[in-house]
Amino acid sequence: MDEETECFIGFNVFPGIGPIRFKLLLDYFGSAREAWRAPLVTLRKIKLGEKLSGEFDHFRKSFDLDAYISNLNKLHVSVLTLKDPRYPILLSRIPDAPFVLYVKGKPSYTKATEGGERHKIPLDLTRTVAVVGTRKITPYGEEVTRRLVEGLASYGCTIVSGLAYGVDAVAHRSAIDAGGKTIAVLGCGIDIIAPPSNARLYYDIADGAGAIVSEVPLGMRPTKGLFPARNRIISGLSLGVLVTEGADDSGALITARYAGEQGRDVFAVPGPITSPYSRGPAKLLKNGAKLVESVEDILEELNIPANLAKDAEDLDKKIQELTSAEEKKIAVLLSDRRMYIDEIVRVSGLTARQVGSTITLLEMKRIIKDYGEKVYGIWI
Repeated sequence: MDEETECFIGFNVFPGIGPIRFKLLLDYFGSAREAWRAPLVTLRKIKLGEKLSGEFDHFRKSFDLDAYISNLNKLHVSVLTLKDPRYPILLSRIPDAPFVLYVKGKPSYTKATEGGERHKIPLDLTRTVAVVGTRKITPYGEEVTRRLVEGLASYGCTIVSGLAYGVDAVAHRSAIDAGGKTIAVLGCGIDIIAPPSNARLYYDIADGAGAIVSEVPLGMRPTKGLFPARNRIISGLSLGVLVTEGADDSGALITARYAGEQGRDVFAVPGPITSPYSRGPAKLLKNGAKLVESVEDILEELNIPANLAKDAEDLDKKIQELTSAEEKKIAVLLSDRRMYIDEIVRVSGLTARQVGSTITLLEMKRIIKDYGEKVYGIWI
């Protein structure tokens, strides 16, 4: 782990710096390392505040960063910063993206590399759908959640939820049972299992069925104030958010609101008018959410063909058949994510001219396509 990443972690653990304030520090100093080492007098000058500057100065002098990182390693927790090319691209686009993500999980599928060999990729983040709802799930809510999640998983979608009781737990378990992948976003430290009754689910996800994710430092217990922040990550990781069941004051509606603010699709399942847990979806539908009666309603809105046109094996074969090194490089980059053209230039190391001409060739071969505003991804 390099020093820049270590400094990102240090700021994450300090309780007075959130994503917005950290961005201001990063913009001013140019790096987390420079901000971490900045003299106290400079921190005061940039309006960090007398009290907060003093608290931060005391924290960086007393906090054992090496011990904290050692603990992360013992727990097999990876760290992604906003500067990491592996950071989820959808999440990076929200205004208050977490500057540190703690991730616990194992690789799940393979893809071809430039040389034709295969290597492990943790999760497919190009087809992510959040499924959320009430903790007090009814038999109807359980049935529709399970049915829709199984359908989404069968078409290669990764299911995102919050590991809570009720709809969240059913969504995660249904994805696993269907042989799919799932991401659990926690409102506590990644080393805390909450609720404890979902321990089996936590370990099943971490041991191969997906990933556990949190922006919260190790050891932090769940509190009411952490869950809205957690919900913005659930929606931020996803192409769309599906609410299957919930009251009209359900926390799932907060996730749906974040989705709308982030430009993501919002889906809702109608339910019995006699049930208080149908009121949340009904409220969303009245405000423009897409009505869902079958998984095809979601696939169509997200432009995911129901025939699952891009099987992983077929994609590997097509990439291996490419003769140009530049084509292979860009196809590999886009095989598990969508990227802006300027990101492709930066990450690939190719010139803008090389990237432009190579993209044109890959589009002609129907391997990649422009999804709008110069965002490219695999043709699906």
